[in-house]
Amino acid sequence: MISGRGSNMSALIEAVEATDFPAQIVGVISNKPDATGLETAKNHGLNTAVHALKSYADKTTTDRAITANLEQWGAEIVCLAGFMRIVSDEFAKHWQGRLINIHPSLLPKYKGLNTHQRALDAGDKVHGATVHHVVPELDAGPVIVQQEVPILPDDNVETLENRVLQAEHLLYPAALAKLIRTH
Repeated sequence: MISGRGSNMSALIEAVEATDFPAQIVGVISNKPDATGLETAKNHGLNTAVHALKSYADKTTTDRAITANLEQWGAEIVCLAGFMRIVSDEFAKHWQGRLINIHPSLLPKYKGLNTHQRALDAGDKVHGATVHHVVPELDAGPVIVQQEVPILPDDNVETLENRVLQAEHLLYPAALAKLIRTH
């Protein structure tokens, strides 16, 4: 599930297409009709769907429609890959243990947004990325894997964000494969 360009989605697609990866991607859902990642998904022959919050009565109704779509496609695990909307508690509970997210910090540090700026402001020496299970509480699910990224003396938000994103692109496929192999 994406909201924008889908760079982590692309990393997952590349992993699935390039190796004997233990999963296949059955489709991509966005909450934004203009998400450029949808075109990438289509170019790889994947099913796509848009479920914009404004098209439904509320978040729970939206998430029920997303679940119906995912189940129609036969999804067994749901990967949030830059999906910039908090899912409903019902959605998180329905997919419990099968719903994962990648977050640009070493959770439990810096839940939510603006993680790179917060790490820089705190004077941290390391930052990184976490793949975790999604639970109703924001960014609080059990960690699957983490990857540290050093904060360099001349880093700014953009340089740190770029290096963390590079780490995410390696970490997410590895985390998904680990989850599948341990279940």
